[in-house]
Amino acid sequence: MAGASPCSHLSAVRPAWAISGGRLTIEGHGFDLKALPAVRIGDRPARIVFASARELTVLVPDGVAAGRARIQVEPAAADALEVDLGAPIATGLHQVDSPVLDRAGNLYVTYSGSRGEQVPVAIFRVGVDGSREPFASGISNPTSMAFDASGDLFVSSRFEGKVYRVSPQGQVDVAVSELGVASGIAFDADGALFVGDRSGTIFRVDGAGHTAAHASLPASIAAYHLAAGPDGALYVTAPTLSSSDALYRVDAAGAVEVMQVGFGRPQGLAFDPHGTLHVVDALAGAAGLYAVTRNAPARLVLAAPALIGVAFGADGAVVVASNDTAYRLMPPAGR
Repeated sequence: MAGASPCSHLSAVRPAWAISGGRLTIEGHGFDLKALPAVRIGDRPARIVFASARELTVLVPDGVAAGRARIQVEPAAADALEVDLGAPIATGLHQVDSPVLDRAGNLYVTYSGSRGEQVPVAIFRVGVDGSREPFASGISNPTSMAFDASGDLFVSSRFEGKVYRVSPQGQVDVAVSELGVASGIAFDADGALFVGDRSGTIFRVDGAGHTAAHASLPASIAAYHLAAGPDGALYVTAPTLSSSDALYRVDAAGAVEVMQVGFGRPQGLAFDPHGTLHVVDALAGAAGLYAVTRNAPARLVLAAPALIGVAFGADGAVVVASNDTAYRLMPPAGR
């Protein structure tokens, strides 16, 4: 039969996570390119977008059941591979930064709207069981979110230059204002709040509400995205019009260093429970979620277009979000 020789074999698939529309590369040997093999993910055929004798790159089809999905290449040897496929858990969103997970595993997502738009519900809460309910209203252009140590949710408004505090019951109050185009926010281990004004300043807000400039960075065309690291430093992405943007590290004194370059429109970032930093890259062709460690190339862990943000739960769950959809995954066994 044409498509794959009788001695062809599958050896690996990368990356380890996938969502509908994302890319997967199947490694092996002996693929016959005279007629492309048939690839199935779960019970659905997958379209091949690149083929060589040792690699096949395919797009994940819609409709595959979430969880461990079997990958088969036919005709080929009987061996098969598996990938962890994420499930859409919330749609109809307008995310401009990462969603967040609380200690109980509930997910918080935004409907940010256009500039100055006052939407009926600014933040939704998605339960572990998948139920979705309105959580907070009265926040214009909710942008970035972070929990403080007491469990209150803080939300920036890029239109108003404010950060709001939202109680666990959904009560909304202004926490701090006059922050420019307030976008990314994060808390450090001491409880200080950091807020990124995309025009070029990272502000530090102490427990008494006093605000001071902490660091200066190149301005962003969209938003700063912030994550506080286990090393006490602040990590920042600031997408520009360049196709080679930087990931920045800001130490406790406000000194800025370029940790890594080469990202294309980097977006949301977050640390997993093991302390590894993950960054969403949005540039077409290399779009996806990357794991980043110092002095090493970024490692692709999920390839998908149009991602905006990422969040990790204490139970190992990971949520990635595009502008309008959030997907939940669980880490592969052995991670």
